[in-house]
Amino acid sequence: MERFEKFAWWLSWRKDVIEYCHSCDRCQKANKATGKRFGFMIHIQEQSTPWEVAHMDWVTALPPGGDKIHNACYVIVDRCSKAPIFLPCHKDDTAIDIALLIWSRVISHTGLFKNIISDRDPRFTSAL
Repeated sequence: MERFEKFAWWLSWRKDVIEYCHSCDRCQKANKATGKRFGFMIHIQEQSTPWEVAHMDWVTALPPGGDKIHNACYVIVDRCSKAPIFLPCHKDDTAIDIALLIWSRVISHTGLFKNIISDRDPRFTSAL
């Protein structure tokens, strides 16, 4: 910054230089990443047996509905058949709440999953 100040100056120069450096493609490629590292990508094989592998994710920001005023939906999709299961829930449900919901409403019909694919929601990856 001091080197730049020797050659040019204007009222908002410091803010403009910082903004330019953050948006410069060359600068971003040269700088070391400081964020959280992602896990390794793995190939997920196609399944021939239903409900061995399930994809799970939240749908939130829904308008309230039902007698218990649910405002979110937990979606479980079978990798083999692409059959979805929609579980009404609340957006502030904990991992334990969802585990109990899955145990009582899904596992009894499908059996236990061999693998679960999710986006590693903080509700599940944080300490319980």
